[in-house]
This record gives sequence, structure tokens and C-alpha cells, in this order.
Amino acid sequence: MLVIVAPGQGAQSAGFLTPWLEDPAFSARFEWLATVAGLDLVHYGTQADDETIRDTQIAQPLLVATGLVAALQLFPHPADAFSRIGAVAGHSVGELTAAAGARAITAEQAMVLVRERGRAMAQAAAVTPTGMTAILGGDRDEVLAAIERHGLTAANDNGPGQIVAAGTLEQLEALKADPPAKARLAPLSVAGAFHTEHMSPAVGHLASLARSVSVHDPRTRMISNKDGQVVHSGADMLRRIVGQIASPVRWDLCLDTMSDLGVTGILEMPPAGTLTGIAKRNLKGVETFALKTPDQLDDARAFCEKHGEEGSSGVLDTSPTWRMVVSPSKGTFHLAETANGAAVLSPGSAIGDIVSLRDRIAVTSAHGGQVVEWLVEDGDLVSPGQPLVRLHPQGVA
Repeated sequence: MLVIVAPGQGAQSAGFLTPWLEDPAFSARFEWLATVAGLDLVHYGTQADDETIRDTQIAQPLLVATGLVAALQLFPHPADAFSRIGAVAGHSVGELTAAAGARAITAEQAMVLVRERGRAMAQAAAVTPTGMTAILGGDRDEVLAAIERHGLTAANDNGPGQIVAAGTLEQLEALKADPPAKARLAPLSVAGAFHTEHMSPAVGHLASLARSVSVHDPRTRMISNKDGQVVHSGADMLRRIVGQIASPVRWDLCLDTMSDLGVTGILEMPPAGTLTGIAKRNLKGVETFALKTPDQLDDARAFCEKHGEEGSSGVLDTSPTWRMVVSPSKGTFHLAETANGAAVLSPGSAIGDIVSLRDRIAVTSAHGGQVVEWLVEDGDLVSPGQPLVRLHPQGVA
């Protein structure tokens, strides 16, 4: 199974875009998205220094535009790609790249949202001096206890041995003076405490804009870095992307879901390297491909051919004569009493719960419809993305 991932802020480096812009098709598409964003992203990706492109308002649109145009270079016929991709995921702002790549939103919508996201987060960061520090190594429980003790937030949980703490500069100084045992601290060059309550004002701004964004259900599985759940609803996906600005990135749970899905290959979109590095440490036996430069495209396509499956179960029809309600995670399915024996499920009605050792997740029918058949029974073990019930959409002839 092939999973495509998109990196978040911090993956960029000075001049990384230069070789990509040598291709006329890439250059034309990239300039169009830069125009939509209202930023000279060509300059920032080729001439600007590291300090300049570290600015949140620049880094985020630069990353999303690069990932989206590179995806078209990798998959010149996107419709064909969906039959091979098992799932997509994005780290932090990379979720906008993933959402547009999965056709849940358009590339132009993604660029407007990321432009406003970057601006709003920069404004929120200016209110109080805040920052982020990576905690490398140490006992996980001790690391989390130290973060809590100093009033910080575990803003990024990237798996064993890599948790990022975020909060005020005073709180981070206190952590530096009293670190968890056997752990190394690495302050990050970021403008603020992203994915914490300090970003709440940015959530409100983006939520207001998102109300005017038309969405479609993703064409393939999307793994949400809010909690690692598989998301098939475009509206749910957009809500998660907005709320995620002020909530932790649980990339560790995304990795768990990839493992549950049976991933064999992970390809990271440019500027690549961060997420494939994490995968190598945490998903032993899974092959990775970090797409950094255009001269790797032929090898990247071969990698996709190797790990992608024609007719992959990740692909979803956008205009179906029936719909599936699928499991968002791994666990035991428990049928809701109100759904038991029902001939019709209304939009938003409860299907049941998925229970695991970690949590209990309610499953609802986003679209509703007539029940064609139940594909699981009460008490069955299910995996992420596994169909639970087949529905005939109401009003479809």
C-alpha cells in the first residue's frame, strides 16, 4: 500500500525551489498558485534566505504550492493516481496540501486558506512571546510529565523519542532548567507556539472563512493528524484542518493508522526528508521515498508503481449510486441501538462506536440513505477505512 505525505513548516530551505522551476510546466503552474496567494513565491523559493522564508506568512504558502505542483509532476493524470494511492496525510499545514491533492478542496481554495492561515497565526504569535522546543529521547511518560509540569503543551507528537513542547518563552526556559532525564532539548526557529491555545485567535479567523468554502469528499483516504482517524467527509476534514491550528499534531497516531492499513511504501512530497526520517525510525520494514528534486521523478514514479495497487481500496467514487460508511480507526465495532434494524439512516445519525484500548469513537452517517446491507456485525474487529454499511443515497434514481 502506498501513502503520500506532505511536510509541514520547517521543511523548507533557502533555494530549494530552484531546480523545480527549470521545468516550464511546473513554473507556470507554480506562478499561478503564487498569484492566487498574492505572494512572490518564486522569489522566496529561489532567492530568499533561510531567515526570510522562516516567516510563517511566507513558509506556509510556499510549502503548500510546492507540494501541489510537484504532485502534478509526479502524477500527470491525477485520476489514474487515485487508483494506486492507499491514503494521504499531511503534517500540520501539510494537511491543506493533502486535502487539495485528494480533491476535497481545490488548489486555489488551499492557497487562499493557507495565506490566511499564515497571516492569522503570525498575528496570534505576536501577542505573547512564545516558542517551541523539540525534546529528543527520554522516557515518554517522563517527557510528557515535564511538559505538563511547566505548563507547556505537547504541540507535536511525532512518535517515540520526538515530542515538541510549546508555550511561553518563560515556560520554555523553565523546561531548559529542569529537563526530563536522558533527553536532549533543541529549540526550534519558529515564530510562536503553534498548535496550542496561543493560536486560538487564528482558529476563529479561518473558521469564518471556511464557512464559504465548498468541499467535496476526498477521493482517497485522508488520515487526520488531529487523532490519526481516517476521514472520508470533506466537511469533517475542513473542520479538522481549521481546529488543528490550535490543537496538537498527533503524527504518532497517523503512523499507527498507516501501520494498521498495511502501508508498504511512504512517499513524501517536496521539500521532503522530515516525515520519511520519522517513518524510518518508527515503521520498520516500510520503504520510504523523499522526493526532493525533479531529477528523482522517474524513480519516484517507479516507487509508486511498486507500492501502489491498481484498484486500490483507498479510491472513492465522487458521484456514487451508493455510499459506504467506514471505520475511522482500528477497534471493535458496537452497533448503535437506533441503527439496529433501521431501513433508512438520516444524515448525521449514529451508526455505532469503535472501541479500542485508547478511546471510544462515535461513527455517524454523514450523508444518510437507505440501508442496502450491513458489512459488519456488532462485536466485529474492524480496521481503519473498513466499510461498515452500504447506503443508497436518498433521491438517487
